[in-house]
Amino acid sequence: MPFLDTKNLGAISWEPAAEIEFPCGLPGFEDRRRFVAVHFGHTDPLIFLQSVEDPALCFITLPVRAVEPNYRLSAGEDDLRLVGLPTDRAPRIGEDVHCLVVLSLRETGPTANLLAPVIVNLKSLKAVQAVAQEGSYSHQHPLVTEEMAAAC
Repeated sequence: MPFLDTKNLGAISWEPAAEIEFPCGLPGFEDRRRFVAVHFGHTDPLIFLQSVEDPALCFITLPVRAVEPNYRLSAGEDDLRLVGLPTDRAPRIGEDVHCLVVLSLRETGPTANLLAPVIVNLKSLKAVQAVAQEGSYSHQHPLVTEEMAAAC
């Protein structure tokens, strides 16, 4: 079982069959293609996408439906082909794919990138960060509304 001493999560190990492969890497990290999804009970529903090639590279993500329950996944044919999914229909979240949104921590509060979710083919574990074909989602969707912040 592989072992990695990561910068942010400490020591982790994983089953090789659980590795997620990004055939083209992630935007800005094209040379990092192998990741594992790490989750801890005390941080649910957060999922940490940890690079197995770079101990310092880790993305904090959430399942898209934890952020937007009615999210409509729209991916281009090239992205679907890249991860081995049919191009004649939209993939079904939870059945065909796992769909994650990458979080950003900003001074104004955390945001989720709904515009470009990470799509993981559940059968092959090939993944891509795909820019949504519909322009109705934001790359800076706030996770905390002004009303929620005021209540605290």
